[in-house]
Amino acid sequence: MLYRAFGRTDWQVSAIGLGTWNIGNQWGPIDEATAWDTVRTAFDCGVNLFDAAESYGTPNGLSEERLGHALAGIRHQVFVVSKIGNWGARTGQGVPKTTVDMIRLCAHASLHRLRTDWHDVLLCHEGNIDDPSIYLDAFAALVEEGRLRAFGISTDSLEVLQRFNARGDCSVVEIDYSLVNLQAEAELLPYCQEHGIAVLVRGPLAKGLLSGRYTKESVFTDEVRQPLNAGEPQRAKFEGQLAQVERLAEVAAPGEAMVEKALQYVISHPAAPVAIPGAKSAAQARANAATGAQLLPADEIERLRGI
Repeated sequence: MLYRAFGRTDWQVSAIGLGTWNIGNQWGPIDEATAWDTVRTAFDCGVNLFDAAESYGTPNGLSEERLGHALAGIRHQVFVVSKIGNWGARTGQGVPKTTVDMIRLCAHASLHRLRTDWHDVLLCHEGNIDDPSIYLDAFAALVEEGRLRAFGISTDSLEVLQRFNARGDCSVVEIDYSLVNLQAEAELLPYCQEHGIAVLVRGPLAKGLLSGRYTKESVFTDEVRQPLNAGEPQRAKFEGQLAQVERLAEVAAPGEAMVEKALQYVISHPAAPVAIPGAKSAAQARANAATGAQLLPADEIERLRGI
């Protein structure tokens, strides 16, 4: 596993982290033992950064609960990232984020589920927020309390990131970036390089499409990917990305080879992103972690970008 400086922090983090949305049943059912084994296998393979969110899981918070359970005994050896902003929204009544104390309340509840006394990183999970001052004030208060080390936002908008960094204290941004979505290369990633902002990459495998295992005939039964099915809202985007994956298959065979290229592509950017692919088994976690052993040479990066 390669390790790299995490923005302007003094942390050395694994180039491949683990996203834990997948261990909370929204991507299909997974039992407690498998969730524990997935997290611990990732750790045993060199992963030292784990990403969660207060709202991940069915019921809400299950991913954090399972992650906290799996990190018992090794918490001081890893970096834990979580996100605040969507608690209850999926189930009909979102918690209002209108005061500093409401943000603090959500942060403390997250700490309880994670079985830890501190977050290494907390992110605002409202990617289109107009005025982030409540989050910024609350995160500063949590730092003062000793409950938080660094903070940032999950967004794909440069304008939103700039507003969040107006005080110059945004340390981390989480972005959607993959071989089928290179938009971040135009402005977001250069901005992060210029300002020393650490980058986490969600969706580096485009919800699994960059495994090359899916076709137009595929039917998704999990909660997250059902909108990709025929007649659903994200179908056109899905078919467009499938066409890109088909072109990629000309140089990277579907399966482990394509996953390796997809993950190595995003971690090879000069901004030194950390990819956080999800996994639902120890085998998936092990295979993803193995891709973090090396970066791609410049000529291969250009060839993949061209495809």
